[in-house]
Amino acid sequence: MSDNTDTTLGMVFPGQGSQSVGMLAELGNAFPCVIDTFREASEVLGYDLWALVQEGPAEELNQTDKTQPAMLAAGTAVWRVWREEGGAIPGVMAGHSLGEYTALVCAGALEFADATGLVAERGRCMQDAVPEGTGAMAAILGLDDASVAAVCEQASEGRVVTPVNFNSPGQVVIAGETGAIQRATSLAKEHGARRAVQLPVSVPSHCELMRPAAEKFAERLRATTIRPPQIPVIQNVDVVTPADPDVIRDGLERQLYSPVQWVRTIESMAGSGVSRIVEAGPGKVLAGLCKRIDKSLLALPVHDPDTLATAIGG
Repeated sequence: MSDNTDTTLGMVFPGQGSQSVGMLAELGNAFPCVIDTFREASEVLGYDLWALVQEGPAEELNQTDKTQPAMLAAGTAVWRVWREEGGAIPGVMAGHSLGEYTALVCAGALEFADATGLVAERGRCMQDAVPEGTGAMAAILGLDDASVAAVCEQASEGRVVTPVNFNSPGQVVIAGETGAIQRATSLAKEHGARRAVQLPVSVPSHCELMRPAAEKFAERLRATTIRPPQIPVIQNVDVVTPADPDVIRDGLERQLYSPVQWVRTIESMAGSGVSRIVEAGPGKVLAGLCKRIDKSLLALPVHDPDTLATAIGG
């Protein structure tokens, strides 16, 4: 590990859902490497990603094959600014769903250009696997994991509906076929859920409906160079930090149809001695989840010059 490594620091990268038109505008105005990062991505994609992120339309930015490279570029840009400004190298990294790719880029396991093409293809495979409208996701707030699993089982009626994101105690996201998701949200409310709301997403991520996408995507993964990470990256699926590129590839493939174990990921960080977590990317969703998982953690978002200064100072 580098002399500048801080083993009490963990860094996390958000996935889909944290994007918004105008994100990172202030950071881009202050640090040229932000615009440069998006320019690198644009060269791979064949369109102006920074223009899409800054000007919209939101409907286009929210299409999964556009969202994924946008969030990858955003997290990578924040990481580059963090390092330019003297931010410490974290002892461990993780990313929520798509954010795992950002973590692997920042840990030196994936080249940014390779990852940009990879996640755009991931988005296309996901969208092609399930026709729009036939799959859905919903957030269930205020029920424990076992209750959410029971609700899904009761609502399934032979269709796909399962817990897929264990985000924090009392916050679980479910995914599956639209009708089954609608039944599950109604049942969850009957079982005492504080809220049960369908999410504005175009694909039902991390459930069995994504297995065909994973099989198709596996070809692209096999063709992509992955190196051992220079910083340990906790995988979503198994909550381990593999160094073997083939194990990393396998985890990324299974991630498409397997749950995101975010609670266990943050507990693993805390258990390894991490006391401070920085969320690199737009928004502060993961910082909020970290605090709910372990109140002793200091969790700081970094997405503009002020939050950057606070986190580096902290």
